[in-house]
Amino acid sequence: MGRLAGKVVVITGAGSGIGRAAAFLFTQEGARVVCADVSGREETTAKAIGEAAFPIHVDVSAAADIDAMVATVLEQFGRLDVLFNNAGISSPILPLAETTDEYFESVIAVNVKGVYLGMKKVIPVMLAAGGGSIINTASASGLVGFKGLSLYAASKGAVVQLTKSAALDYARKGIRINALCPGLTWTGQAGAADDSSPPADLVPPQPVGRWGMPDELAAAALFLASDESSFVTGIAMPVDGGYTAR
Repeated sequence: MGRLAGKVVVITGAGSGIGRAAAFLFTQEGARVVCADVSGREETTAKAIGEAAFPIHVDVSAAADIDAMVATVLEQFGRLDVLFNNAGISSPILPLAETTDEYFESVIAVNVKGVYLGMKKVIPVMLAAGGGSIINTASASGLVGFKGLSLYAASKGAVVQLTKSAALDYARKGIRINALCPGLTWTGQAGAADDSSPPADLVPPQPVGRWGMPDELAAAALFLASDESSFVTGIAMPVDGGYTAR
């Protein structure tokens, strides 16, 4: 029996990076995984996994899309045990005064509103079922400052506080809500292709001296999704190669 045996999991941003790695790992651990993404690559991920995965096209910033996703999950599977609110976008590396209103609005729409909507629409389903687990992808930049990433860091700081406060709202109602805070990870946001390795001459400023890999972040998310973390709620877990320890 796997660590997620019998559970139905929704992963947003499952088309690439951490979401894709989590979709593979979670199905290996016994879950049925709904691969949600806006890119179209949700189909590719689900096809590569096989029968344990189900693709669905979703814009996480659109309430109607989230409503339709939840309805489809309940129709197909009859339950929803875990939400991995992982979809997100980056912002240009620029000093704050050189950013644009358009960048601000797009980053907040996906990274903050998307997390809010996912929780808002899924929590009633989990309450009716007696509980569940929600993991929100924040960032090390939501815990400490990153030069040139004011907009992105602000959005991820908001995710951390959404997580902590919502966790208190539902701590006695069987719903655990935690945030995953990746450091610099070798994903599409860093220019990586799926299953590629970072070049040896491109070393990020993290104490471990290397990039995080999607599989490593997926493993941390698995812990938060599983019953092994049954006494864990309201945390912002750094998985960052020591970046925030400095």
